[in-house]
Amino acid sequence: MPQYAIGLDFGTNSCRSLLVDISDGNEVGTVVFDYPSGELGILTDPKDPNVARQNPQDYLEGLEIIIRGALEQASRSIPGFKADEVIGIGVDTTGSTPIPVDQSGAPLALDPRFRDNLDANVWLWKDHTSHAEAAEITELAKNIRPEYLAKCGGIYSSEWWWAKILHLKRTAPDVFEAAHSFVEHCDYIPAVLSGNTDPATLMRGVCAAGHKAMYSDSWDGLPDKEFLSALDPSLAQLRDRLYDKAYSAGDQAGELCEEWAEKTGLAVGTSISVGAFDCHMGAVACGVKEGTLTKILGTSTCDITVSSAENELADIPGLCGIVNGSVLPGHYGIEAGQSAVGDIFLWLVHHLVPESYGNTPEEKFTNMEKAMADSAPGSSGLLALDWNNGNRTILVDTRLSGILLGQTLHTEAHEIYRAYIEATAFGALTIIRRMEEYGISINEVITTGGLAVKNATLMQIYADILGRPLKVASSDQTCALGAALFGASSSGVASLEKLQENCAKVRDITYNPVPENQGTYERLYSLYLDLHDSFGTVTWEGQLDHVMKELISIREAQR
Repeated sequence: MPQYAIGLDFGTNSCRSLLVDISDGNEVGTVVFDYPSGELGILTDPKDPNVARQNPQDYLEGLEIIIRGALEQASRSIPGFKADEVIGIGVDTTGSTPIPVDQSGAPLALDPRFRDNLDANVWLWKDHTSHAEAAEITELAKNIRPEYLAKCGGIYSSEWWWAKILHLKRTAPDVFEAAHSFVEHCDYIPAVLSGNTDPATLMRGVCAAGHKAMYSDSWDGLPDKEFLSALDPSLAQLRDRLYDKAYSAGDQAGELCEEWAEKTGLAVGTSISVGAFDCHMGAVACGVKEGTLTKILGTSTCDITVSSAENELADIPGLCGIVNGSVLPGHYGIEAGQSAVGDIFLWLVHHLVPESYGNTPEEKFTNMEKAMADSAPGSSGLLALDWNNGNRTILVDTRLSGILLGQTLHTEAHEIYRAYIEATAFGALTIIRRMEEYGISINEVITTGGLAVKNATLMQIYADILGRPLKVASSDQTCALGAALFGASSSGVASLEKLQENCAKVRDITYNPVPENQGTYERLYSLYLDLHDSFGTVTWEGQLDHVMKELISIREAQR
């Protein structure tokens, strides 16, 4: 009998389903649901650009539509297809994206008392309102629990669990008091599908817990009460209403309940895997293994690799986390990333690119790529820092911002575009070099996301700067595909390793570094590092008077 699994991918602006034949990775159904609330699904506050929230009702509406729609597509295209041939459901989401919930596990925002309260909604991953609390957590941990920071790169981020909850407590105490507990988005969806949203008993994923909530088995789970009480006594009390154990995505979170079987058309009892973050599951669908870095190129990026848990692994400053079992069973999942990549390009197109390049964003991107395709590295004389939405890795500082250096009265939009592409690639190289400093070898990079598929010039620039071959995953929906593989694995029909072998494939094209470009990029990267360290660290000593003149020198040589 054919066997299928369905992956549910909850992103920043929409959610999607992917129905997959687990024997070969053939994708037989996919549906996208755009979140209707706010602006592109995000609830914002005009008084504070750091606010980013979501309406949990959007998740529930989308959940039903995307599953039922994928099943309908499969029924139309596959003779004799039956819903009970779907053996597993996997879920990935953004994170850290905590939801304030009541004692039953229902989101507070669904309660009429809080429906119009922005703070009672979901706190999306890109909400940066808690930067002060993140700094406070970092400082306290440095003083009394340095081991907590060692596993998350040495700095706690405003994107993460405890910082957001502490900020909520201080700015919206009525919401905090009404919240019995908090649940990550990636834990909430499997709980809903299984019919068990009780915060005390629902399955929590180690991916979210370990990378964002300072969870580790080496100190018996979440941070201890003494530490939390030093931040706020209410957090110590909250700890009793959270969880003691977290599980990997290969474990089963439950089975599909009757209510959601009826809503979706899937069979009662279908296996549901423990949830995880989008990029971690996407890495699995890219074929992540030791020596391979998977890079999801989107509005932001997430870089994932793994290291065998059998070998000792040093703590790596500036990386988002090192967590056993967060990606592959028996391996440490190692996470890094950049806070803005595609977002920078979109900002450029929407605000600075003239209509001479086209009338739509698509036309402008296409014509800018054509205009810069034959230009040599460094020929524009421009250099940028890719911190337009702060720096996630390796500085972990959301209060940094972007720089564009070297522009003249002759600078054109496509040259700025190329400088931003190069800047994001330099940021990616900085991440790889930090990994290498601590003994993690990166021999190849497998990319996924719209940029990897649509922009060959960008991919070649990345290959030249990273100095490694770049491959592109076959699936356009790797996060959802990875979720589907975990869903199938949780049913027990096959190991995750076997499912990767069947379904995690790459395209025929490989982007190899061009040797003559690499020398120029090494010179530009040296200047990038001068800017990176001078603006991003407190320990840098030196001068920047050489940067502009060196850029001019490179420009003249390349022209």
